[in-house]
Amino acid sequence: DSEGWDDIGIPALVTEDMPDVLCGYHLSVFEPGAELDGGFLAWLCRSEPLNDQFKLAANGVTRFGLGQYPMKNAFIALPPVDTQQRIARFLDEKTARIDGLIEKKRALLDRLAEKRQALITRAVTKGLNPDAPMKPSGIDWLGDIPAHWEVRQLRRLVEDGIGLQMGPFGGMLTNLPDYETGFKLYGQENTISGDFSRGSRWVEEERYEELKRYELLPGDLVITRKGSLGNCRRVPEKILPGIADSDTIRIRPNKLRLMPAWALTLLHEAQFVSEQITAERRGAILSGLNTTVVGSLIFTVPPLAEQGELMDSLDAILSPIGAIAERLRKTIDKLVEYRAAIITAAVTGKITRLQ
Repeated sequence: DSEGWDDIGIPALVTEDMPDVLCGYHLSVFEPGAELDGGFLAWLCRSEPLNDQFKLAANGVTRFGLGQYPMKNAFIALPPVDTQQRIARFLDEKTARIDGLIEKKRALLDRLAEKRQALITRAVTKGLNPDAPMKPSGIDWLGDIPAHWEVRQLRRLVEDGIGLQMGPFGGMLTNLPDYETGFKLYGQENTISGDFSRGSRWVEEERYEELKRYELLPGDLVITRKGSLGNCRRVPEKILPGIADSDTIRIRPNKLRLMPAWALTLLHEAQFVSEQITAERRGAILSGLNTTVVGSLIFTVPPLAEQGELMDSLDAILSPIGAIAERLRKTIDKLVEYRAAIITAAVTGKITRLQ
């Protein structure tokens, strides 16, 4: 699971019915000799004992590379060729069944995600009362909304002057201290994961005071503006004081107009908002978001009290779906672990009955 390792050591077996191909510089070819079956070798390369040796020998800074010397000098357990072939056939059949189960579980997860998305979209565009009178929103792609709702751009729903703030220029964040100061620099790793305890980037107290216009307060929202666009999280209570970095935009809702929870749901979950972000990204010369783009996002705005009621109702509706999805994810994780264990056990001779 090491960063940069996920594309190293993944084997593919060349079969007789494949056309002739050339190997790129980023690939290595293993041509089995008389004592080594190709199918068995492919499974060896998927096994933990051989991969552990590869990982120890990989080198690099941000991306890992694997030279031919450690591959040539790795140690493997080598049974007779006929046993190798039996092991390969066993693993072909066994892992195919496990993979089939995993695929079914993932298909269920996809359907649950679609159901969840549909429920959220319905709630934030039409409300949860099917009998509520409707009116045209004035926006073709949005359609009708409840008659007592409004449609506003986000810039009209945030704190005046400070509601939308892009992180400081990168030049303001050079020569950061390499020790803990008590004042954090929050960035994409926090916004993507939702975990604001992560990270070890710090700013000095003096720099924090100088850049305080970029500070994050509980209840603020932060959205990624580069790379993985549109991930949005709410800043939790009791975080260390700190500022947002240049890859994020801070959003500070006006709590008399917009509940942070409603804003978070629209920005992070609502399909009609993500489609607006995608459209802006396609039209941009350089892919990225800025405060003008974020401020122009169209929001549905129920009365403040109804925003809270809808959030409570959505939580109750989505909670069982979330519980089922979590059980499915755990089952998939166990199947993946079981698959890896079966491969390792088979290629190291720990499974004697290959049926």
